[in-house]
This record gives sequence, C-alpha cells and structure tokens, in this order.
Amino acid sequence: MMSEQLKREAAAMALTQVQPGMRLGLGTGSTARHFVDLLGEKVAAGFDCICVPTSEATARQAAGLNIPLSDLETLDRLDITIDGADEIDPQLNLIKGAGGALLREKIVASASDLMIVIADASKLVETLGRFPLPIEVNRFGLGATRRALAAVCAAHGCAGELRLRQTAAEESYVTDGGHLIVDAFFGRISQPEALSRDLLDIAGVVQHGLFLKMCKKAYVAAPDGVRTLSNGI
Repeated sequence: MMSEQLKREAAAMALTQVQPGMRLGLGTGSTARHFVDLLGEKVAAGFDCICVPTSEATARQAAGLNIPLSDLETLDRLDITIDGADEIDPQLNLIKGAGGALLREKIVASASDLMIVIADASKLVETLGRFPLPIEVNRFGLGATRRALAAVCAAHGCAGELRLRQTAAEESYVTDGGHLIVDAFFGRISQPEALSRDLLDIAGVVQHGLFLKMCKKAYVAAPDGVRTLSNGI
C-alpha cells in the first residue's frame, strides 16, 4: 500500500507539468497507471488534451476514462511523455520493459519533446543492471538470436542467465507487436552505450530496455516527499 501511495504521489507531481491542449504520451505499468487515472479525473472535469498510449493495456484504461486518444500517424510530435521505469541511474538513464511495452514506449518517448519519469525511490540505482534487462526479439530464428545474445551479454559481463519471458500459464510472453522478450540478468552494466549498440547489431533483436539520454526529468517519491531529478532542463 505504501508503494502504491508513493507511485500516486509521483504521478500527481508529474500532472502539474501538463498544460491544457498538450499532446501527451501515456506510459505503461503500475506507476503510469496512476498517472492515467489522475489525468482521467482532470479530463472528466473538462481538461483538454490528446494522448498516444504506449500499449494496448494503457489504451483500454485511457479509453475507459474517456481520455481523447490519437496515434503517431496523426500527430507528428508530442509535448511530453510520462512513464515509469524499472531502474533510474544518477544520469537519468533507465531500464524499462517489465510491463512488456518497451518498443512502443521508446517510440513514443522518442517522438516527444520531453520525457518525464515517475517512480518510487526503490527504482534508484547507482549503476544500471540490478533489474533484468528486457530484450525484445523476433520469433523467427529465435535459437540463432539467443546464441548471439549470449555472446554479446557474456562479452559485457552478464552475471546471470538469459531467460525467455513466460506468462503465469508458462507460455511464451508475447508483446503487443507480436514479439518475444528475453530478460538478461547482468547484475551490473558498466558500459550501457556500448551494450546498446551491440544488442541492436543482432539481426533478431527488435529493441531493448536501455533508455539512454532520453529522460530529462524524474519525480521520485519517498516517505519524506517527492524529489525532482533533472538532466539538462
């Protein structure tokens, strides 16, 4: 309960940055869900905005709250994307993708003038890698892709296994885009930029959960209040 309250406090702080008429990217996950709920309350009171969701789950939640929705075919740029994170380092680099929406989250964030992250203090780390790194992969040639991933991850000091993500029913987890996710257990990622490049050089890799130099502001909630972390603004 404390964790959910902290997430909601961070979401409420991010909502103060939203102005009428803005085009917003709506994130995915437990913290972003609080933001969508709070935004829905404002929309019900007459607030004007238009939003692009980063997952089918967020789209359903937003539609149920009568939040106006669009897409990146119609809108060329977004003003702000508000999303959660699984890890945040001191430079506001992130690991994202626990909710399986990392590809759409990265597309939407890249189309935004500003990315704001909302989280509780448990997400803060000195070095990325404590949380497993999600890697979205194509179904075709999965064996070859996993072997290439194993080689890259070993070269970058992956301390643990590569695990194909499964559902509670022990079936392969499938993203909204129809892809699979391999979770890589690094423990510590010492060179995230180089790892990012090497992963994307693998033909079967669609995208990964390293969000580097994308987030400019984060609201991080702890029992003693909400901290504002900024990078370049």
